[in-house]
Amino acid sequence: MEPITSPAGQAPAQATPVASPASSTSSKPALSSDFETFLKMLTAQMRNQDPLNPVESADFAAQLAAFSTVEQQVRSNDLLETLGDRMGTMGMSQLSGWVGMEARAAVPVQFDGAPVTLTVAPAPFADAARIIARDSGGTIVQRSDVAVQGGTVQWAGVGPDGAPLPSGRYDLTVDSLSNGESLGEAPVQVHGRIVEARNDGGAITLLLSAGQEVAADKIIGLRRPDT
Repeated sequence: MEPITSPAGQAPAQATPVASPASSTSSKPALSSDFETFLKMLTAQMRNQDPLNPVESADFAAQLAAFSTVEQQVRSNDLLETLGDRMGTMGMSQLSGWVGMEARAAVPVQFDGAPVTLTVAPAPFADAARIIARDSGGTIVQRSDVAVQGGTVQWAGVGPDGAPLPSGRYDLTVDSLSNGESLGEAPVQVHGRIVEARNDGGAITLLLSAGQEVAADKIIGLRRPDT
């Protein structure tokens, strides 16, 4: 029988090589694959050690223990990172329910001409109390008396001449008095509606409707706007 030949002028056909499945798979994480490599290297080290100066078996055990400890530590770090991501996602999902709520926090007032709701708490032994307003430069621009028992008040932002204060940011404190002497000032708590909750590098920040940014852990109270 005559051998089969290819057409004139053409080279004999060759089979196209097929890539093996192993070549298309992604490599294992470095530490998982390196542990097997470490064992192979350790075995090779034992086989090729200097017979006149052999390595102590305790040294081999120490190397293996050290590598195993590092491996476990890295795995623990990966697990903690995963848990942290899940906790962050869970936290954001819970904070989404805060949007639209009215929050209370000891932050400066962003005044735009409209009355601002405050919560004040004078000292227990005070017989008088007043709100002191300072502008962004620290200058006192207003003093207004409040009930000594404290509670929720409306701050109108009116100056000594009866005219509204300019729009801007003001630091408000409550000054407690006893027999005309100041017992000290304490921050007031500002009410504001939460319009946004965001995660800034792991720190949860809330944005109030007046423009103040407040860390979530600085929120003192929450309530529905209609209560």
